[in-house]
Amino acid sequence: MENTARVGTLSRSFEIKKMNLLQLENVHKRFGDFTAVSDISFSIEKGSIYGLLGPNGAGKTTTLRMIMDIIAPDAGSITFSGNRQVQDFLDQIGYLPEERGLYRKMKVRDVILFIAELKGLYKQQALSEIEQWLEKMQLSEWENKRIDELSKGMAQKIQFITTVIHKPELIILDEPFSGLDPINMTLLKDLMLELREDGSTIIFSTHVMEQVEKLCDHICLIHQGKVLLEGELRAVKRGFGKNSVEIEYIGSLEPIRNSACIQGINDFGQYAEIKLKTPEDYRPFLQELVEKGVDVTRFELMEPTLHEIFVQSVEAHGGVVQDAE
Repeated sequence: MENTARVGTLSRSFEIKKMNLLQLENVHKRFGDFTAVSDISFSIEKGSIYGLLGPNGAGKTTTLRMIMDIIAPDAGSITFSGNRQVQDFLDQIGYLPEERGLYRKMKVRDVILFIAELKGLYKQQALSEIEQWLEKMQLSEWENKRIDELSKGMAQKIQFITTVIHKPELIILDEPFSGLDPINMTLLKDLMLELREDGSTIIFSTHVMEQVEKLCDHICLIHQGKVLLEGELRAVKRGFGKNSVEIEYIGSLEPIRNSACIQGINDFGQYAEIKLKTPEDYRPFLQELVEKGVDVTRFELMEPTLHEIFVQSVEAHGGVVQDAE
């Protein structure tokens, strides 16, 4: 029985390790006197969308460039699927950098074919994939146009195709929604979910927290090169408690504006978002609304947004939030 238990434990341990596609351990990077990344550690499960978050300048792009072996870490380790090094895994990565780069004088079809062949696809296979992707991206009629004839959003979609056309195991998207209108943002979001369902693992780097809440399974929140929070998104949010309420009301909120339970109010007239001082304040606050005659038609406890969590985390570490959305 004892041996069986040990085997079972080892098996479960192996399965957990097998699920991780990428692991960073104690990674550091300096540029002269500036520390861009300090002691960053996290792991990413296969088949997940992982949010790498933080304001501009937090260290996100530096981290991605180290994962891609564009720059080398000064210390720490980055491994793939167990103990594989990045040099042995590069052909399984698709990278969409924040700074876009396509050959502007080439035609759409030709530039995608060129990059697909660089990534190991045979010409006929690549042509078939190009046709399918241009149709998905609603760009079929533009395949013979030069890149410099496209709008910024169209060029962004072409670069996305070149990132994923070789069906990489790991897809790295650095600010992928930049330059897209709402319709194309929805299209790209749906494609990201489709790629995850097909088995790809996606790192989604952004400073726009709202996008991450709708897409990501796990997050890593970085500020000034350090990890403030890391883990499964729902668990992170639960850990901060529900200290906000949304209410719909008729009349005025003046009777409760100076309530001892309230930290802040965002009032829209007949709808308000109210931040409580503690999660435990929701009962006395509800009672106060009733006692002071505020006509409430809806009262709902809300989890904090990622933006609120980020602000609280930075302030808890003695920092000041700048340029976070």
